[in-house]
Formats: sequence, structure tokens, C-alpha cells
Amino acid sequence: MSYDLIVFQKDSAPLRKKEFMEWYENQTEWTENHSYDDPANTTAELRNWYAEMQETFPDLNGPNANNDNGSPNETDYSIGRNVIYAAFNWSQAETAYQKTIELAAKHKVGFFDASGSSDIWIPNGNGELKLLKESETKPWWKFW
Repeated sequence: MSYDLIVFQKDSAPLRKKEFMEWYENQTEWTENHSYDDPANTTAELRNWYAEMQETFPDLNGPNANNDNGSPNETDYSIGRNVIYAAFNWSQAETAYQKTIELAAKHKVGFFDASGSSDIWIPNGNGELKLLKESETKPWWKFW
């Protein structure tokens, strides 16, 4: 069992909780017609997030895997067109959460805590993330 976090392209996901959860379920069906370990298949923002995350949490499987087998920091990344799903070792949960949210803000991508609080964070355009509230009803384009 792993500690799972997901980052996503801000304009690809619905920003209402119910619709977001349906979208998330669809994304994790892994039905896109490509390999899920190649960062070339995703957006520039997500690639930049991934590249910087690897400095702390190296890739377990993809083309950037470093053969550091057994390190608790090794992370299994599944890379889609609009999402990156990261499965961390539970012993790294707190550090992974902090690093993921920090870099999501920096690279202006959304963040979803799939294993913990189920919080959805979206970039606010000022280098910060805003917690999507259950009661939010505005269309995504009104947040910026």
C-alpha cells in the first residue's frame, strides 16, 4: 500500500468536488493510448513538476529511474496527458505531501490528496494554491 498524491493540469479538471471526483476516477482508469512512465506524454507544467520532484523522490520505473532499489524515497509515477499520479512510501508521507504541494504551487498545477484528506488544491495565479471548498460553484475560469 502506498501514499498516493496526484497533480493535474489546472485547465483539464472540473473544479466542483463531485465532478472532480468523477474526472479523477476516469483518469485513473489509465486508458490513454501511451506508456504511463514517459514524461514526454504530459504538459510542460507537469513535466517541470516531475523533474523537480525527482530530486527528492527518484522515479522507481520510468526512463529516469536511478536503480536506487530499496530507497524509501523511490516513487512510482504514472504519467498521463493531464495528470501525474505519484505513489510514495508511507514512511515519506509528510515530506511527500509538503514537497508535492510546494512544487504544485511553483509550477502552477493542481494537487489532489488521494490517500489522505481528499483535498483539492488549485493554482490561484499568484504562485499559491487555493483549497477548493465543497461549496464552490464558480466555473473554473472565474478563479483567475
